[in-house]
Amino acid sequence: MFIPDEGYYFGLGAFETIAVENGFPQFLPQHYKRLLLALKFLNLNIDFSEIEEKVNMTLAQKEMQEGRKVLKITVSEENIFVTTRTNTYQKEDYEKGFATAISNVRRNETSPFTYHKTLNYGDCIMEKRRAKEMGIQEPIFLNTRGEIAEGATTNVFFVKDEEIVAPPLSCGMLPGIIREYLYDAYTIKEQIILPEDIGEFDEMFLTNSLLGIMPVARLGIHAFSGMNIGRKLLQELSNSQCGFC
Repeated sequence: MFIPDEGYYFGLGAFETIAVENGFPQFLPQHYKRLLLALKFLNLNIDFSEIEEKVNMTLAQKEMQEGRKVLKITVSEENIFVTTRTNTYQKEDYEKGFATAISNVRRNETSPFTYHKTLNYGDCIMEKRRAKEMGIQEPIFLNTRGEIAEGATTNVFFVKDEEIVAPPLSCGMLPGIIREYLYDAYTIKEQIILPEDIGEFDEMFLTNSLLGIMPVARLGIHAFSGMNIGRKLLQELSNSQCGFC
C-alpha cells in the first residue's frame, strides 16, 4: 500500500535500477551500497533487511529467471517498492551506436543531489523525452561552468589514441555503477572536457547499469570515427557479468 510522504511530495527518496540477466542481478552489492548512501544523505532510516527481503522475493519469481529484465528499487520514508520490466535495449542499438546531443539544461555540480540517485529526477526524464522527439537517444548535460558532465541517464567516456578519458566526478554527475567498474578494471584519464574539445576524440561511449556500455555514433553534428574500444569493453563486461547483449 502506498503512503504519501516526502518522497511523493518533494522527491525525498532514492531508487536503483538493476539489470537482471537470466535471473542473475548485475552488480547487486554495488547497487545496495549506493542506495544506502543516498538514504543516509536524505536522513532516511530504513530497515535494509526489508529492502533485501522484497528484492529476493521478486528475483525468485518465475518470470525473472529467463531473459533480460530490469529490477527497480524505490525507497522513501514510508514506502519500499520493487518493480520489474523488460530490458528493451537490443543488439542493433549497440551495432548502430547512440545519437547524442548537448542539452540546454545544465547539471548543477554544486548541488549534493547531483551525486545521489534520488527521486528528484525531473530534469533527466523531461530532457530524455524531448531528445527522443528529435531522434536523439541520450541528451548530454554540461555543468554550470560549461564542461561536459554526464548524460541524462548515463556517464560519459571518450577515447583518444586508445586511451579512455572521462570527466572527473567534480564536474557534477551520479557516480555510476558501470563507471565504477571501468575505473576498477582499467586505467582512466580524467580531464575537463568542453564541447569544443569533442573533435579531438576518436570515440565516445555511455555507461549505465541497463545499457552496460553503449557506443556513440555522434554528438550533435560531430560523427565519431570508431566504436572499437567501446565494443571491446562491452564484450569484456558481458563476459564478466553473464552478458549484457
